[in-house]
Amino acid sequence: MTCYDRRDLGLLLLRLGTGGVLAAHGAQKLFGWFGGHGLEGTGQFMESVGYAPGKASATAAGLAEAGGGTLLALGLATPAAGAAAAGAMAGASAVHTPNGFFAASGGYEHAASLGLAAAGLAVAGPGRLSLDHALGHTVDRNWMVPAALGVTAAVTAVVVGLRNQRLRKREEGEQEALFED
Repeated sequence: MTCYDRRDLGLLLLRLGTGGVLAAHGAQKLFGWFGGHGLEGTGQFMESVGYAPGKASATAAGLAEAGGGTLLALGLATPAAGAAAAGAMAGASAVHTPNGFFAASGGYEHAASLGLAAAGLAVAGPGRLSLDHALGHTVDRNWMVPAALGVTAAVTAVVVGLRNQRLRKREEGEQEALFED
């Protein structure tokens, strides 16, 4: 086995594992599979944590996870797939950040790990054991990596920023009066 063969096998395993977990999470949101709550339940949750409108946010997150994860697993459109999944995980990390890093206490550890793996795959590429390679890398060009990651970073920054504004306004409205009338 050559160095390239090991690299390709490693990328395949990383794509299948990361992509499979992301696809399953997205299916929970979109379809209620694997113990998920579907669009209605996930939409209500998204609204409660500041992503509005909730159902549209659930749809966007579900599509980024399920679509990005499936495409990563297949090794197809890897830059866009990895960027979409990384953006969704950045949004999830924002929800879990107040709980600290570790997942055991509800922290962002899991979401950050999936997001970094997805971004890493977008940058590294899918390897030769992929549909991108089989199709001549028509949707996996070098210029697509910074474009996909840049657009996703900008959109994610806006979405998370608006969420944070909503949460601040909600907290300001819930504060008790300092002095009684």
